[in-house]
Amino acid sequence: MTAASGTATPVPVVHPTSVHAKALALNLEPGDYGSVAEIGAGQGVAQWLLTVGGASGTVARTISAYDKVVSDQTYGGGQPGTRYVSRERLGAMLDVEYGILMDHLAPKREKPTRFFAFANTVSARNFKGDNEQHGWVGIRFQAAPGQQASEVILHVNLMDPSNTQQQEAMGVLGVNLIYAAMRQLQSAEAFLDGLFDGLEGGRLELDYLSASGPAFEKTNVRRCALLALQAGRATVFVFDQKGELAEPSAVLRKRAVVVERGLFEKAEPFHKAMLDSGTKVLLAEGTAFEKPPVAVLELSMRYLNGSEVKELPFEALLERIDRLRNTAPVMVTNFPETHRLTTYLRRHTQEPVRIVGGVVTLARLLDESFYADLPGSMLEGLGKMLSTNVKVYAYPMPAEVCGGALAGAKSVKLRAGASGQVNLNDLEFAAPLNHFVNYLTGVGRFVIISA
Repeated sequence: MTAASGTATPVPVVHPTSVHAKALALNLEPGDYGSVAEIGAGQGVAQWLLTVGGASGTVARTISAYDKVVSDQTYGGGQPGTRYVSRERLGAMLDVEYGILMDHLAPKREKPTRFFAFANTVSARNFKGDNEQHGWVGIRFQAAPGQQASEVILHVNLMDPSNTQQQEAMGVLGVNLIYAAMRQLQSAEAFLDGLFDGLEGGRLELDYLSASGPAFEKTNVRRCALLALQAGRATVFVFDQKGELAEPSAVLRKRAVVVERGLFEKAEPFHKAMLDSGTKVLLAEGTAFEKPPVAVLELSMRYLNGSEVKELPFEALLERIDRLRNTAPVMVTNFPETHRLTTYLRRHTQEPVRIVGGVVTLARLLDESFYADLPGSMLEGLGKMLSTNVKVYAYPMPAEVCGGALAGAKSVKLRAGASGQVNLNDLEFAAPLNHFVNYLTGVGRFVIISA
């Protein structure tokens, strides 16, 4: 097709979307050649490539290191504390598999070849359904023949209800990843779209990704994470105190958590003071912890403005992450409601969870308009939020700030004469909400803390 000026109009590339078509397209490309290594429940990728036809053009080697001893002998490890479904094990697999390709095949291939090594290590649902269901997936590849290797690493949670469905989903994801790395690097949007073809309905939940090497020199990985969050392919990403993506489990697993929610338009000193005070009160409760408690800030991409859900732009999110990271690790979520945050944290830890916030934050938790989407309204939302061993710590605020924030509120106001730093006792709740607040305070679910 030609444009009116006589210059050729580029014809857009139409990529297949089915896993069968992608696997076949990979096999029919003579210039791409590599290995597939899979541990545990991730056994579906090699199966796709080997059954669609033409695998000899793509597959140099497949290995299923299902036994732990075999895995250790092949990829190293086996020391006390080794986690077989871990980034460390995935990295060892990629090192070995890519090294074999470079050492034994690269010097002997006569035609130009882009080598790749794909690996995954996966724990799918066990018989009781009480295990952590997740997987690490990665590819090390050449974007052009002879080029230095690039690499993509992903961590996903398996959301399907059965072991079989989870294994199927991992097979689709693996083929999608190989295809996207070799064919769909035009943009972050194209890569992510290709990655989740055939995995609609929240079958997999992404919570970590990294991309490095010459194929990604101009890629903003943090922005890619926010794209995935916006598209519903992820619910949480954690940024460490360097501002880099971290695996949520590495920060939260089996640890007591003190968390402050907010939009954090400004990085005020009281944010750190609030977290420090909350941590101090938690430690004073006298619980013995195997690991020290962790303090985190939670910044939601989607937030409630009355009953309306609004969305923060990427630029604002990235700027706030950089401002806040010196205070504590930052969880960026798509949770407008607080009860979804505590449900998520319970996936990583059964230790105490303490939500710390100014008294205005607590008052907003008692606003019926925030629970319009729940059949049980506020009672259902608070019941989910205040699950086992979850408390809300109320931190004092200046009276003038508190009074301004509560202006127009129907069910709560600042008591007459309140001044200076005010706390929960300085708020006056309308009946019958006042009885509910007294109950939650009396049973220790709402706790007044000091600055």
